[in-house]
Amino acid sequence: MPHVAEEIARRPDSTSPPDRTAEGRGADRAAGPPVVIALEVGGTRITAVAMAADGSLLHSGGRPTRTDRGPDAVLETVLDYAGELSRRWSPSAAGIAVPGLVGEATGTSVFAAHLGWRRVPVRRWLAEELEIPVAFGHYARTGGLAEARLGAGRARRSFLFVPVGSGIAASMVLDGRPSAGDGGPAGELGHLVIRPGGDPCPCGAAGCLETVASAAAIARRYRLASGEQNVTAKQVQRRAAAGDPVAAGVWREAVEALADALHSTFGPAAPDRIVVGGALALAGRAYFDALQAELSKRPAFRKAPRVVPSGLGRQSGVLGAALLAQELYRAVRAAPPRRLRQRTPVAAGRFRPAWGGR
Repeated sequence: MPHVAEEIARRPDSTSPPDRTAEGRGADRAAGPPVVIALEVGGTRITAVAMAADGSLLHSGGRPTRTDRGPDAVLETVLDYAGELSRRWSPSAAGIAVPGLVGEATGTSVFAAHLGWRRVPVRRWLAEELEIPVAFGHYARTGGLAEARLGAGRARRSFLFVPVGSGIAASMVLDGRPSAGDGGPAGELGHLVIRPGGDPCPCGAAGCLETVASAAAIARRYRLASGEQNVTAKQVQRRAAAGDPVAAGVWREAVEALADALHSTFGPAAPDRIVVGGALALAGRAYFDALQAELSKRPAFRKAPRVVPSGLGRQSGVLGAALLAQELYRAVRAAPPRRLRQRTPVAAGRFRPAWGGR
C-alpha cells in the first residue's frame, strides 16, 4: 500500500488523500498491525484520518464544526466523531490538533476564539471517551511536523509553516521538529494586530491579521464591499484574476497584511523557506507569486524566503496529529508496565462546559 505522501503527490489538485476505507471495512483491526486515528478541529470543519502503521491512509473525511451551535456542541461533535472512528477502526492510539492557545503538556485548550473554548482538557476527555492513549497538539505545530516528514519541508533543516484558513498560525520547524510554545501565544500569528483600529476579531482585539488575511476574512470583506452574499475566498480569487477590481483590492490587502505580519514577526530570523498550508495552500501560483513579491519589498529579510504551497494540501494538521499518535503508541509500547489508575466518571453529564464554567 503506498505511503500517504506518495498518494498525495500523485494528486496535486486534491484537497485530501484518497480514502481506502473499503480495504479495511469489516477487518479485525485490533488483531492486525496498529492503526491510529486523528482529528483536527478547525473553525469551519473537523477533519479526520485513520492511518496504518506503514503511514498509508485507510480513511480520510470530515464534517462541519458548526461553531454557531456553541462551544459545548462543538466538543460533543468532536467526541462523537472520534467515537465513530474508534468503533470502525479499533485504533491503538489517537491524535488531536486544535487551534488557539494551548497547554501541550496538559493537553488543554487554554483559549480558542473561533471555537469558544476556554480551559478545556481536550486530551483527557478524548482519552476517557476512547480508552486509548491520546496525543495532543497545536494545529500549526502538528502541520509543521507533517510537512517536515511528508510534505514540502522534507530534506530541509528549517522552514516556517504558516496555515491560512479560518485562522492563521505559524510554526518554526528546526531539524524536523516544530519548536515548542506550550501554553502561550506562540504560533497564533493571526492574532497579531496588523491594522490597528480595524475590524473586530473574535479574540476581543481589533485589526488582527485574521480579520484581513484569513480565507474567512477574504470572503467576508468581499461580501461587505460588493454587497453580494454567499461568496467564498476561492471565488474571490477567481474574480480577482478575471479583473474584478473589488476582488483584486481585497486579495491585495490580504497578501500585504500577511507579508507585514511575517516581516514584523520573523524579519532577519526567518528561514529561507515558508510553507503555506490550510485553505490558501490551494490558492494557486498567483497568490504565492504575489506574497513572494511583497516579502521581497520588506528590507529586514537577509533574503526574502521562498514561499511554497503545502505538499499535503489542507491535510497537514490532521496528518501531523496522526504522526504524533504513532509516536505515542510506540512510546507506550516501549515503557515498562505500570498499574492503571481507576478512571473517574465525569459527573452530571459527559463533560463540563467548554467555555470554562464550573
